[in-house]
Amino acid sequence: MNDLSQLLHSTFLWYALAAGLLVAVVSGPLGCFAVWRRMAYFGDTLAHSALLGVTLGFVLHIQPTLAVGVSSCLLALLLVNFQRRQNLSVDTLLGILSHSMLALGIVTVSLLEINVDLLSLLLGDLLAVSAQDLVLMALAALVIGLLLLLLWPKLLAFTLHEELAAVEGVRVEWIRLALMLMLALLIAIAMKVVGVLLITALLIIPAAAARRISTTPEQMAGFASLIGCIAVLLGLTASVLWNSPAGPSIVLAAGGLFVLCQLRPATT
Repeated sequence: MNDLSQLLHSTFLWYALAAGLLVAVVSGPLGCFAVWRRMAYFGDTLAHSALLGVTLGFVLHIQPTLAVGVSSCLLALLLVNFQRRQNLSVDTLLGILSHSMLALGIVTVSLLEINVDLLSLLLGDLLAVSAQDLVLMALAALVIGLLLLLLWPKLLAFTLHEELAAVEGVRVEWIRLALMLMLALLIAIAMKVVGVLLITALLIIPAAAARRISTTPEQMAGFASLIGCIAVLLGLTASVLWNSPAGPSIVLAAGGLFVLCQLRPATT
């Protein structure tokens, strides 16, 4: 009992909880767009580039979260540019970039002999979130939240029908770019929570679960954020009680909530 009381008064635990909840809140609405537009593979590609961003951060002596954010945004710009060319199918292009970026990151870490914990990068290290990490995560979450509020109607129009949205005056290319950059920022802050390999799971699973119990896009976004927050609480609790890895525990909790949502009859 005394050990539990000491743990609850530990700063690192509250940092971890705050970081997890921040990511869950903003990943809910973005996850909805990823589900609606079938962008899971986009998320994987951006997430796999995060390892290379961490490597560049160490080489250039830049804070890792900031380095990942910059590298993910640059890759998002590259993806948008490649999409315009359409020389290859989107799936093929993403498959090439996703695995190439992950392999390049791992090889670079090895060749440069960078002292970095690959396992924590791949699976997350939520309990190691620092005050500096938390500040950067809060700033990125604030930017994502403001952009979502400002662009929500245009993002919905773009998602429902691109051609019709363009006819109605929506600048489709700019909206697509904004969505990709928001995903890139999310991945930069989510890497610490669930790691490179599990980021897309945290993005997609709560949104997919919320889809079953929602009747409007706004409801789905809200429920996705709520489900993500509950998953963070459950996963972090499991990590503390049973010493399980925090990132995978959160994703496992999200998967369990998805199953529970499927037991409810579909909304009409």
